[in-house]
Amino acid sequence: MDFTPQQAILELGDSFYDPVAAARFPQTILRFRNDRAAAQVGLEGLSDEQWIAHFGRFEPLKGSLPTPLALRYHGHQFRVYNPEIGDGRGFLFAQMRDDKGRLIDLGTKGSGQTPYSRFGDGRLTLKGGVREILATEMLEALNVETSRTFSLIETGEELYRGDEPSPTRSSVLVRMSHGHIRIGTFQRLAHFQETEAMERLVAYVLRQFYGEEPGEDAPARLLAHVAERTATMAARFMAAGFVHGVLNSDNINVTGESFDYGPWRFAPFWESGFTAAYFDHAGLYAFGRQPEAIYWDVMQLAIALRQIAAEEPLIAAMEGFADVYQREVTAALLWRLGVAPRSAEADRVLAGVLEKALAETLTPIDQFFFDAFGGTLPEEYGEAFDDLRGQLAFYQPRKARDHGYWSGAPCSMLIDEVETIWASIAESDDWEPLHAKVAAIRRMAEALGGSDKA
Repeated sequence: MDFTPQQAILELGDSFYDPVAAARFPQTILRFRNDRAAAQVGLEGLSDEQWIAHFGRFEPLKGSLPTPLALRYHGHQFRVYNPEIGDGRGFLFAQMRDDKGRLIDLGTKGSGQTPYSRFGDGRLTLKGGVREILATEMLEALNVETSRTFSLIETGEELYRGDEPSPTRSSVLVRMSHGHIRIGTFQRLAHFQETEAMERLVAYVLRQFYGEEPGEDAPARLLAHVAERTATMAARFMAAGFVHGVLNSDNINVTGESFDYGPWRFAPFWESGFTAAYFDHAGLYAFGRQPEAIYWDVMQLAIALRQIAAEEPLIAAMEGFADVYQREVTAALLWRLGVAPRSAEADRVLAGVLEKALAETLTPIDQFFFDAFGGTLPEEYGEAFDDLRGQLAFYQPRKARDHGYWSGAPCSMLIDEVETIWASIAESDDWEPLHAKVAAIRRMAEALGGSDKA
């Protein structure tokens, strides 16, 4: 498709962002370019030199934003309100339309200091960039609506961090997202009681991301959309065995697209208390608490919208979250099992039996879904899986196991493998394991039948 630049964010006005400049880096070494994603926005034809110019030195894309914009927002961080945050090491670089007509943002991570950097250096470690590639590729393959890692460029600086060996290498990452408007964007406006700006933002989100015109019921309609999309995100996190780690309200996109990956992990077993972040001492964002955490964040959006809307419609908009979550976690588990749905009631029973068996036996998640894809459990899954086996007898495969992927071993993304991939880069500058892993993940996605990414 042809590149279709946009400047939609500018219609909100300059109270929503600050023009900034990218850092000047000693080096710009291209380490990863996502040509599959680039093809969806008409940028796959860029040479490596052009790619580095745009995504390492941040020369504007013609017709898109003339200067980078650091977005303003607040948010609850581990349920403590913080009015001193915003884009502190990133900015919105460009907007465009994709091959489905959606408004797409290219945002950065590690592009330098902004007015919201506080005491930070505005940089991203190379390891952090590699981890984000792995997270986004795996989530996309497992049918989770996610931002996508568009570019990773090594920048030649030495960074010092308290949570990894230092000095460590630096990078700048570009992510491709269906918008960068967060729940925290609305919270900031509520904090300052900027009701006119709040109405403008509601209209922008409805028009640009949901294809609707605003009206008297606009805030409630927006909240209902966000509740549905985020409930679906929570459900797919669970089916993927994924733990985001930092589900703060500034990390929840109002399009329901997962993004901003820091201490993420995939759970090896179906353990409700499994956490990703070493600093999550109370397990607030543990595997099994993610639906509750995301619901709490959406409640903060409802509270913010209360400044421009009546309470009753907002309460009604929130009431659908639980039902959507139950419906979508059932659908996501069936999708990963590789069986076609039967009926709402039968499918709920199957999903419940599945979760119970995985939790009680601590069976490795990735191995189980690999073995059971298509609805047939091997004999080595013993009596603890008898109820599940009985339920699956009534189901038909949604896709045959005729892809070469099924003749090998399951593709997983557990922490030991992440560390091994990084060790190859850190110790010998060997990038082949990373590129091989991305290829393996995409091969798994083909076998699973692709996502239903909108």
